[in-house]
Amino acid sequence: MPRESRVDALARSFHMEPFMDFLALERGLRPRTLEAYRSDVGRFVAHLADLGVSAPAEAGPEILHDYTVHLRGRGLAAATIRRAHSALRAYFGFLVTEGMIAEDPTGRMDRPAATKRLPEFLTQAEAARVVEAVDADSPVYWRDRAVLELLYATGMRVSELTGLSVGDLDAGDGSCLVFGKGGKERLVPVGTMALEVVGRYLGTVRPRLDRGRGKGTVFLNQRGTPLSRMSVWTIVSRAAERAGIERRISPHTLRHSCATHLLEGGADLAAVQELLGHADISTTQVYTHLDREYLRAAHRRFHPRSGP
Repeated sequence: MPRESRVDALARSFHMEPFMDFLALERGLRPRTLEAYRSDVGRFVAHLADLGVSAPAEAGPEILHDYTVHLRGRGLAAATIRRAHSALRAYFGFLVTEGMIAEDPTGRMDRPAATKRLPEFLTQAEAARVVEAVDADSPVYWRDRAVLELLYATGMRVSELTGLSVGDLDAGDGSCLVFGKGGKERLVPVGTMALEVVGRYLGTVRPRLDRGRGKGTVFLNQRGTPLSRMSVWTIVSRAAERAGIERRISPHTLRHSCATHLLEGGADLAAVQELLGHADISTTQVYTHLDREYLRAAHRRFHPRSGP
């Protein structure tokens, strides 16, 4: 089989492109980081192919252990091996979440030393600029504005947004039913501003877009089919550019911003955990990265010995 065809066949068998889409759209990773993941997982896939393994479900813990030995035998630095482990955990975690494999074989791998990376987020002023920075002359102005408002108001993932059905919205209760990872559902408060904008979209733009192919989803493209994750990413990127945000912004940035601003406003960590749909509160704790001045102000206000 020609080299090009073999690479394409492996990519399909091991679901590489859906995984890369997940990293770009759900995780909001930068291009250089995406290429590192593609390289690390691609190297592992090529190794499996050399062993005669034709699908990710066939890669058990023993194969992963042997792969680590293989990397060490090549003289790779410990940091490079830790990065490969991180990529493989993300890869197999994605496959389990999407139902492509039944079990994650990475549980027995030596875990690299924990490193905490603060998530990218917007200030409250920047977030307000972004959600309002939709082209007023666009025929889908209310749709794009609703996408931005809902992402920021609820902190939902882009896949949760694109999978949202009209029946999941309850304007009277001010909430929406969100189906998260592993099919778990949660009830999320929406907020007055987002509800108003979503209502305008549902009442004016969506009926014009709907041609009977929308499958009941809230957000449709101009062909009348459900809006894709990539389209949501484009909507966010264009709004950020119009808002004058120079750094790269993704839908996940609005999720990070929602969580950060709730905590800055005094929200309970457990409440934010429930809102975001985190299974473990340790995942939510990464959002407690309030700026130093905010912490100083809180200390001055509440600590009995902070002074006048």
